[in-house]
Amino acid sequence: MPLLGPDEPAPFETVREHGRSPWVLLCDHASRRIPRSLSDLGLSEEARSSHIAWDIGARGVSLRLSEALDAPLVACGYSRLVIDANRPLGVASSIPAVSCEIPVPGNVGLTAEDEAERARAIFMPYHAEVERLLAMRTARKQPSVLLSMHSFTPELYGKQRPWHVGVLSGKDRRLAEVLLAELAKENDWTVGDNEPYRVSDVSDYAVPVHGEQAGRLAVLIELRQDLVATPVMEQAMADRWLPILERALPSLL
Repeated sequence: MPLLGPDEPAPFETVREHGRSPWVLLCDHASRRIPRSLSDLGLSEEARSSHIAWDIGARGVSLRLSEALDAPLVACGYSRLVIDANRPLGVASSIPAVSCEIPVPGNVGLTAEDEAERARAIFMPYHAEVERLLAMRTARKQPSVLLSMHSFTPELYGKQRPWHVGVLSGKDRRLAEVLLAELAKENDWTVGDNEPYRVSDVSDYAVPVHGEQAGRLAVLIELRQDLVATPVMEQAMADRWLPILERALPSLL
């Protein structure tokens, strides 16, 4: 049976595809939506609304930056619990049976066909849309500098996380170094350099595949969720990032 019904939303949302900015925004964990065919994955409403299902605030900040920068944005339309758009297919965290110590009953005992259908319906169309957009920009001789927008919990497994924002990079540190230098001027922020996570080929997809393997500058940005928990806070975060990105751009092009 198809994962998505014909009346359900698309697996991706594209905003300002003809944006003139060199910045291109991706939001892999933008939505907590679960396809009707999967019901609630066996989870409570509280769990389905929590950070295990999506990156709280990431879509809102991304939309505001997209508007302010005139930058394209591609956002995944379904929850990371259905299939994680920022994980290589086949790894355990791609379709997690447990997330942050919370069991996900609807992800237990899946067949190879079940997993393939989730990839076919959501993961592949989302990343095909990212590649379509980037290829179109390349054909137009527009540079593309990628920001993969995420958010993280202030506390995990009982440990406080002191960073306000994080800049995550893999093998290519060029963009990260420029942004970290600009962020160092924000005296009231504690900035994580590959904190609270780090990018790798086995734990991430967007930066390694759309960025490094394609020769594009790319980083993953992490925003602490208590700083982006409301629309007003999302706007304030976007306002803080806007001059940082504008100052960084000349040295990148």
